[in-house]
Amino acid sequence: MNLLSQDLSTQLTRRSIRPSHQRIKVLEYLIKNQCHPAADQIFKDLQDEIPTLSKATIYNTLNLFAEAGLVRMLSIEDKETRYDIITDNHGHFKCEKCGTISNFKMDLNSIAAEELAGFKISDKNVYFKGFCPKCLLNINHINRKEQN
Repeated sequence: MNLLSQDLSTQLTRRSIRPSHQRIKVLEYLIKNQCHPAADQIFKDLQDEIPTLSKATIYNTLNLFAEAGLVRMLSIEDKETRYDIITDNHGHFKCEKCGTISNFKMDLNSIAAEELAGFKISDKNVYFKGFCPKCLLNINHINRKEQN
């Protein structure tokens, strides 16, 4: 077992998660691919490396990681759940053209609503949608061409 796998195994054990080969590989994938992947993307990317891997294993592993606080589940769009290995409070921006999700620093603990006094808040999320600089540049370039 290499050093990274040993470190990941230790992380899982500390959270009372049995460190199976599949779980270690999913955690390693999330650390190396901090692009907020969906479960299907993780499955697709790990399938060649772990031929016995199933989608059910991916979903079960991600749910286990979320319950243990190892990942955050993001539901920016209906019918789409993405996974974020960065569990500290921060906001997300999703580009409406390319679908990329970017992190940005934000103190979510400072956000409060007087109307929610007396409520117990278990999760806070801030999502912005729009166009990333790269896509915005392309859109502006296409619009300029159309105007000429």
